Amino acid sequence: MKTIYDPEIKAELLRRIDQLSENSTRQWGKMNAFQMVRHCALWEEMALGRKLYKRAFIGRIFGRIALNSLTKDERPLSKGSPTIPDLVITDNGDIAAEKLRWKTLIEEHANHPEKEHLHPFFGNVTGQQSGQLAYKHADHHLRQFGI
Repeated sequence: MKTIYDPEIKAELLRRIDQLSENSTRQWGKMNAFQMVRHCALWEEMALGRKLYKRAFIGRIFGRIALNSLTKDERPLSKGSPTIPDLVITDNGDIAAEKLRWKTLIEEHANHPEKEHLHPFFGNVTGQQSGQLAYKHADHHLRQFGI
């Protein structure tokens, strides 16, 4: 299972992030490249426990089932996967600075494989699951931009 705790997998993700530019075009979804990068940086802050978001009621019911399904195999996240409202980005900014922030957060996350966190939909996420989700989430959004 791919995880950001694997140095080679992490390095591959960081190289892919470097390929993004403000001119990168989405292949699905609504976010532009900057918005996607900021969204992913906020996700990493959540995984590191720096941002806490209110649990979604539906997540309390189905979150554990969904988490187990997502972390049981290599299947990527599907196009159009829902996000929590707090991670919907509408502003724009400096993509280079935001890419650096995202990459720095990935590096920090990768150095804490034991770090558990509370996800607003999935609930309690173990360190192992967190590394897998971090990879799948980043991969999903990089594929969204053809990278």
